Amino acid sequence: MHRKFDAEKAIEEILYIAKRLPGPDIYRILKLMYFADKKHLERYGRFVCNDTYIAMNNGPVPSDTYDIIKHVRGDGYHPCIDERALESFKVLPKPSNRVIPLRDADADLLSESERRCLDESIDEYGALSFDELRRKSHDKAYEAADENDEIPIEAIATTLADGDLLVHYLTKS
Repeated sequence: MHRKFDAEKAIEEILYIAKRLPGPDIYRILKLMYFADKKHLERYGRFVCNDTYIAMNNGPVPSDTYDIIKHVRGDGYHPCIDERALESFKVLPKPSNRVIPLRDADADLLSESERRCLDESIDEYGALSFDELRRKSHDKAYEAADENDEIPIEAIATTLADGDLLVHYLTKS
């Protein structure tokens, strides 16, 4: 299955989440993206911005989005980065890693279904501690991959309702 990462949508997703959380940091934003992607995959058969998840020490991380965030913070590079990202948010240096939105998310770039899944994830997981988010994100999909390797979308799909049907759909797309 071929997926094309949508950097523009990833930036809007970062802003959407950051504007709705008190003290948003990189970790919390990336975990909420994972939970929103799981919801959107289960209901609509795709991730919000088509990122690839990597099984990092503290849980699944959307790889390209994390690269964009690191680039904005000043310690990474992403080939899809443009001035829009640098003008959209800033990231405080470690250890804070706080994400500061410089504008509102462009609602036209996020569909109603995407916003709904993001809102549900924010409501359900937004107030959880680092340890709680880490524990909840270390699910069977995460365990299906070696550390620092890609978590196949099919592994994520199998953790969802009607996972077998979803995997069939994904492999036929």
